[in-house]
Amino acid sequence: MLLGFDGSHAAMTAVSIAAELMPLRHARVAHLWTAPGADSTMHRRLARRAWNGDHLWRLVRQEAASTANSVAARGVTLAEAAGWTAEPFVHEVHGGEGLALAELAERFRPAVVVVGSRGARGLPGLFSSVSRTTVNYSSTPVLVVPPLLAEERAAAVGGAVMIAHDGSPAADRARVVAADLFRDRLQLVRYVETPAIFGGPSPRVAIEPEVAGRISEEGLPPETVKLATEEFGPRSVADTLAEEAAAQDVGVIVVASRRRSTLRERLLGSNARALLRHGHRAVLVVPPDT
Repeated sequence: MLLGFDGSHAAMTAVSIAAELMPLRHARVAHLWTAPGADSTMHRRLARRAWNGDHLWRLVRQEAASTANSVAARGVTLAEAAGWTAEPFVHEVHGGEGLALAELAERFRPAVVVVGSRGARGLPGLFSSVSRTTVNYSSTPVLVVPPLLAEERAAAVGGAVMIAHDGSPAADRARVVAADLFRDRLQLVRYVETPAIFGGPSPRVAIEPEVAGRISEEGLPPETVKLATEEFGPRSVADTLAEEAAAQDVGVIVVASRRRSTLRERLLGSNARALLRHGHRAVLVVPPDT
């Protein structure tokens, strides 16, 4: 596994939840760092020792690299305490940590990338830019762990896995990946039906609206439980799945992503984005097979 670790509380939560969901694994603990700028405290303190600008820059980078190694070592200690084996990986980047993490996933091909989500600008219900970018661009599955309440953390210990299914091959692949990652856990398959629009027939809309009208009954696994929502839109689908996850003591929700061929971006549908923001569970996003 590839664990994005920045030393934050969100990252530590991600370690503990991921270790409960996927015990006895090996993790590469990746800390991505950037040398601080000229307005930083480190820069000002080291300026007193520097002979010139180049020497100051070397001192700043050396100190920043040492700090980065310490952060990665803490991540390894936490991962090992949680029952994993682990090794550190420290990588300097120049902005764009989420994209850099996705590139590392392409390089190392882990079974899953694990990231914590602190929320954007402190607003509830929004997942951070790093986790969002990682999910959008990663060619391997990404487990996003948001801030969780006590009962939601407890569900990760032995709770079921809920597959948000839309009848597509991508959802079937997500189900297979989930079975491999979350071994010996009960799988619950759920499909959300939304109400009719403007008095028309009720569309079969689940995680990806663009497949509406192309989903057959045969596309859903026979054990699928259909959920109904009285509202229309991505937030309503996400809320319905979140309520079902709470009712069934689900530890993780699994959803398939879809790849847009233009620019080779791996972008989520609107309902999947809403699930990441409002699902109140760890969410595994599985990209299409490449």
